[in-house]
Amino acid sequence: MILYNYLWIALQLLIGFNLVFPFFLYVLWKIRLIFQKRQPEVPLTEQADYAIIVTAYQQTDMLPYVVSSILKLNYSNYLIYVVADNCDVSGLDFNDERVVLLRPPETLASNTRSHFYAINHFHRPHERLTIIDSDNLVEPEYLNELNHLFNKGFKAVQGVRKAKNLDSTFSCLDAARDIYYHFYDGKVLFELQSSATLSGSGMAFTTALYKECLEHLDITGAGFDKVLQAEILKRNYRIAFTEDAVVYDEKTSRSDQLVKQRARWINTWFKYFKYGFTILGTGLQRMSINQILFGIVLLRPPLFMFILASGLFLLINIFISLTGVLIWAGAFFLFALGFYIALLHSNADSRIYKSLINIPKFIYFQLISLLKSRNANKTSIATTHYHGPVNDN
Repeated sequence: MILYNYLWIALQLLIGFNLVFPFFLYVLWKIRLIFQKRQPEVPLTEQADYAIIVTAYQQTDMLPYVVSSILKLNYSNYLIYVVADNCDVSGLDFNDERVVLLRPPETLASNTRSHFYAINHFHRPHERLTIIDSDNLVEPEYLNELNHLFNKGFKAVQGVRKAKNLDSTFSCLDAARDIYYHFYDGKVLFELQSSATLSGSGMAFTTALYKECLEHLDITGAGFDKVLQAEILKRNYRIAFTEDAVVYDEKTSRSDQLVKQRARWINTWFKYFKYGFTILGTGLQRMSINQILFGIVLLRPPLFMFILASGLFLLINIFISLTGVLIWAGAFFLFALGFYIALLHSNADSRIYKSLINIPKFIYFQLISLLKSRNANKTSIATTHYHGPVNDN
């Protein structure tokens, strides 16, 4: 009986840790800011040469818009490589020598295959590359802001993906989730001397590092960013974060779109969370803050999963332990406070705050995603985006 009690407590601690961990990081971050000396800016010298890789799978509707936004960059030393995988390119006409349209002869159906198709067709040996999705738009200072971090010696940099659309409850809640992760898994982690997690786009690397990490691997389905960040952390490099390098990302606006996207993401977490054990173990051996904190983050379940599990433990404790109820209530309060701090820091749109009342609905559809996650990468590999009137149901 005593053993069962210890196991019950250990299980609750394991899940409850995820509720309070972000607030714990926030407190450490605020303490560090008090004692941290301001680092002098490294002056920008010559413009580094960038390859901007834009990948599209089956859909080309938004390619003209993303290319147009890139061509407005306040930067001159770059080429854009548009990889149109399994796409009809007859309607695409890019009349600019900086744009290279690539149409693979065979379907690649893989982000990294598309990236390396572009790399193998570089018109010149670019020093750095940045990855942009076909539904993104970029701020004019995007490359200049990345350069501030590269000039400090970093080999990998993650920018911010802000919401391009807030036209539905789902897109607002999707944006709220991104704000939460960008703040804690991006800004806070990086400034605590660890690494920012990668977000699939709006990220940049030295070409040499990208090739070193992924050239020997053939990654299919979603999650190439999970493999890439693990490979970078295994080498104990830090992934830098800047909230000033901004790309605008199309958020999910429909329930069917949300379910398919989240099913792939959940599948990806189950497939790759094991990297957390390796990185955490290596970090403990080396006493590397970078690897220890990042390893812990990789082991954390998706947001909705540990919230639901925590709610279940709270309900069970109503019948067995008043102390347990109070502890869980306190943990939920710290989580809610941490979430609010992230939104406050980002100056979140009022529509995002108003959408929070629909979090239970959002979680319900993610539960459906969980049930469909096992075969998610076999049925679809890209998010389909829709335009026009939106129905949240």
